[in-house]
Amino acid sequence: MGKPITYAQSGVNIDASDEMEDLIYPHIASTFSPRVMALKGGFAGLFRLDYDERLFKRNYKSPVLVACTDGVGSKVLLASTMNRFDTVGIDLVAMSVNDMLVLGAEPLFFLDYIALNKLDPHVVAEMVKGVAKGCRIADCALIGGETAEMPDTYKTDDFDMAGFAVGVVERRKIISGTKQVGKGDVILGLASSGLHSNGYALARNICFKTNQYQPTDNIPELDGRILGDVLLEPTKIYVRPIIKLLSQYKVKKVIHGMAHITGAGLPGNIPRVLPRNCDAVLKKDSWPLPAIFKFLAEKGPVEEEEMFRVFNMGIGYVLVVAEDFANSIAEKLTSYGEKVFKIGRITSGTGNVIIKE
Repeated sequence: MGKPITYAQSGVNIDASDEMEDLIYPHIASTFSPRVMALKGGFAGLFRLDYDERLFKRNYKSPVLVACTDGVGSKVLLASTMNRFDTVGIDLVAMSVNDMLVLGAEPLFFLDYIALNKLDPHVVAEMVKGVAKGCRIADCALIGGETAEMPDTYKTDDFDMAGFAVGVVERRKIISGTKQVGKGDVILGLASSGLHSNGYALARNICFKTNQYQPTDNIPELDGRILGDVLLEPTKIYVRPIIKLLSQYKVKKVIHGMAHITGAGLPGNIPRVLPRNCDAVLKKDSWPLPAIFKFLAEKGPVEEEEMFRVFNMGIGYVLVVAEDFANSIAEKLTSYGEKVFKIGRITSGTGNVIIKE
């Protein structure tokens, strides 16, 4: 009989996992509201939907739970290359909470999954630190997660992340888009913070393969900023301004549809909230094009139609609103700190997005 073999010799370090749990718990706890029933080391997370204490009162008449899951895509490869892990967690939260937000849902809690080749407790703590920051921005609790050390599945320094969010919306307040959007509605666009978490396969190809840039290069066309920093800019989380906006209209239904602009860009995401008999006509010069998109289009080169199909082009979130309320809604969102642009209108059509000069 040979010498006994251990789990650690197979590439999985249980002691590192225990150290990681101690490092990440303060970040997790920083997201807790009084609705979280904390169970450190528990097998599952507990969250109270209804809550009767006066200061934090939440009682729903006809609650509908909303669930989303997403990842960060190949943006994680850039994070690994730059050895910077504290921002992709924000992206992870953003991708799910922004999706549920389009239905008018309030994010409640979040769970993460991190898989990697080798568990470095301090690296994972940085990742979870970012997730926790995203949860605080989104006003949701990080109540659980999983870290999987899989040396036979992932190469050295490789990792991946997935996120799962649960939210709630009163049934009568669900914003479906397809049932409410109509001819004459105004389309408002909220500025993105950059590429967000889509199009990174193309962006990395352009920057690092075609043009042989290094992530640490200062780029004159990007105001001298470090290329990797621009590409790692976290996805903007729109929860607070949108939830605050929705709370201003308790009876009137003036926000007819919303869209999170992710993969497939404006042409691919706005149709998801359009009725079959309507088109969204966008005016291309109605918002400023951020420098990163000009840079990628030129250095590719990439044709304009392809740029719009792959990237958000500076608009991360869209609202379709009643014409008579468009100005007041834009003013409110601006007062909440958003950059707001009137980017188009709804017309009769066949459910498509038309981008005009």
